[in-house]
Amino acid sequence: MTQLSSNPRARRGRIFPSRRLSPEEKARRQAEREESNQRCQVIFERVRPELIDEYYDWFIVIEPNSEEYFIEKDEMIAIEKACQKYPHAMCLMLRLNETGVCGRI
Repeated sequence: MTQLSSNPRARRGRIFPSRRLSPEEKARRQAEREESNQRCQVIFERVRPELIDEYYDWFIVIEPNSEEYFIEKDEMIAIEKACQKYPHAMCLMLRLNETGVCGRI
């Protein structure tokens, strides 16, 4: 028969408690992401009419600071190209169609 221990095991916590983000830092990062996405959306709306006929349903990855974009049929190749040129940038991936949505809901 198994004997239950009278000493409860200590509950585990976060692996790195010192790396916990403050609510202010989380809000700052969220605002930064939203601002970057809005800039990418403006670039997308500007280039979509000229690219949609030739590259319909292809993926476009936009880097907002340089306003450069990468178009590929395969999403992973588009991401790789963007990451090679801008490894630390926040890029946005969209699809060249009427809505820009990449998947199904």
